[in-house]
Amino acid sequence: MAKDLSVGDFVAWDSSGGTARGKITRIAREGSIDVPDSSFTINADEDDPAALIRVYRRGDDGYEATDRLVGHRFSELRKISALRMLDEDLLRRGHATEFYQDEDDERTLEFPFASEAPVERYFGTEILSMSDDAMDMSRLNDGAPLLYQHDADRIVGVVQRAYIKDKRAYAKVRMANNELGREMQDLIKDGIIRNVSFGYKINDMDEDRSTDPVTYRATSYEPFEVSLVTVPADNTVGIGRSFQHNGDVESASAEETNPSEEIMSETPDIGAIQAEAAEAKAKEAAEMLALGKRTNNIELAEEFLINSRGLDELRSALIEKMGENTKPVDTSAAEIGLSEKETRAFSWLRAINYLANPSDRNAREAAGFEIEASDAASQKLGRASRGITIPQEVLTRDLTVGTANAGGNLVATDLLAGSFIDLLRNASALDQAGATVLTGLTGNVAIPRQSGAATAYWVAESGAPTESQQTVDQVTMMPRTVAAFTDYSRRLLLQSSIDVENMVRRDLASVLGLKIDYSGLYGLGTNSEPLGLKNTSGIGTEDFSANTPTFAEVVALESDVATANALLGSPVYLMNSAMRGALKTAEKASNTAQFIFEDGEVNGYRAVVSNQVNSNDLWFGNFADLLIGYFSGLDLMVDPFTNSTSGTVRVIAMQDVDMAVRHPESFSRGNNTL
Repeated sequence: MAKDLSVGDFVAWDSSGGTARGKITRIAREGSIDVPDSSFTINADEDDPAALIRVYRRGDDGYEATDRLVGHRFSELRKISALRMLDEDLLRRGHATEFYQDEDDERTLEFPFASEAPVERYFGTEILSMSDDAMDMSRLNDGAPLLYQHDADRIVGVVQRAYIKDKRAYAKVRMANNELGREMQDLIKDGIIRNVSFGYKINDMDEDRSTDPVTYRATSYEPFEVSLVTVPADNTVGIGRSFQHNGDVESASAEETNPSEEIMSETPDIGAIQAEAAEAKAKEAAEMLALGKRTNNIELAEEFLINSRGLDELRSALIEKMGENTKPVDTSAAEIGLSEKETRAFSWLRAINYLANPSDRNAREAAGFEIEASDAASQKLGRASRGITIPQEVLTRDLTVGTANAGGNLVATDLLAGSFIDLLRNASALDQAGATVLTGLTGNVAIPRQSGAATAYWVAESGAPTESQQTVDQVTMMPRTVAAFTDYSRRLLLQSSIDVENMVRRDLASVLGLKIDYSGLYGLGTNSEPLGLKNTSGIGTEDFSANTPTFAEVVALESDVATANALLGSPVYLMNSAMRGALKTAEKASNTAQFIFEDGEVNGYRAVVSNQVNSNDLWFGNFADLLIGYFSGLDLMVDPFTNSTSGTVRVIAMQDVDMAVRHPESFSRGNNTL
């Protein structure tokens, strides 16, 4: 029992949901403690005091305090180190021992990199539990990098497999076939480099206060990189000189060296920065391997990784290989054969009302046709619907006011015609800027592009020209789901007016369009988000001297595109309203009364304004080279619970969209904070 607890100590205890953590705010050694906002009272005595504890919740970036208070006797609590240490501190430890070379591949090495050897930390003695339950090897086994001296820019190999055996953690790595990788192999072979270190995060640990200093056994931790280092910390594991792999790791005998410690630097910020960089490299490596697996090109991905070539280079290489496997797009694949009359009869409102009231028999019967059509569309698309799948015919239909017996009597006022896809396009500023929109796509799509021109030659009389041809590669598009929601009153959704139906469609198209716009410009290309223009390699950039660019700086954007021979089609400027206002009052030259933005144009080119553009950004380009693909099928889901107290229903729309840039040199971006 932890008897020496004090106010401010961090503690852990067992709860129904697993281990809980918190900070002591009050202690009673006699009497009782009433737990706020509950009917519980915790009795205390000198032998087993009571504590009032503020619960801490683990988030993405560490632990944070909650408003919840609980009470526990000391006998139920375990003192732990400050929670920042559990999630925020990036730790390292290094080792020295035997090294094994694969008999079939001299570039493949295997070695132990961790053990249960104790290491002194600022918080006490740290021991890493060597069990599969304690060490989370998912990052290592997902293609973590092998670094030199924990430097994220010095990748010398890639981890192919990590595992635990006989209280040691082992890594099987493939060395990079580059200058640094070969140099490290030679240094290992000569016995000059024989130490490894690894970076990790601790998630949970058990405390043993019977020792001095206090011992903490890490029961949940996650390695994210392995490094070759010059200074070891744990002499029971690492790299030695044995090059004869007998296939039995059990026979490894450690080469004793004087242990030293590679603990956190006196300037932890530097170490944290380096560790974060290593973690970023590990994530990129995992993305590269995942992309290789997804495209059945895992060997190519591994080759790029060990040769320190990045994700963008891998994407380009994969595009080149996909041309021969390209299949024509069947835009009718998602159509289910609805007649014109059935297409007009499909009601979004009936579908939404059914999703909001699934147990209501009347709502289900009313939406019988919509449910049947959704099932057919889901089957045609080859995936289960998350709510109601809107068939392709409905997405591309026109809502028109016809004769009275054809539905005209249902329309209260005049209604603008337009399909949902058209509404979505109109809601997108990128489409207004001239982006190429592809609709009705199904599956992955490869779009050819010419990346190099054929060469012309002067030839002598009766001579023959030298054979040459243009270079062709491809850009690919795959379904990526964008979701957006809007709230409606239950009473509004009960209306049968086509006006209301059209309003719902326009609202959903608008919120989806906003998200598509932003991702098209600034998407990171990770976590299922498309890669936006800003993060696409090869676009031009101009560093403005101030928030409002000069006329010369604006023209420089045009020059970037013109220099790349990409000034084709109908280039436009794209900016937010604040930039438009600034350019309206910025003269091209002093005392000329000629302003950069005039009559909806900048320097003779059309200007498109959208507040989706980031502050101080000014874009110029031939937006026809930005492809926006809308894949068949739209999922509608309804959340009737989030806002149930206010009597509103949340309607969630999910559309499969992707974007691709045919020619990055067709775009240039200016900002004063590049």
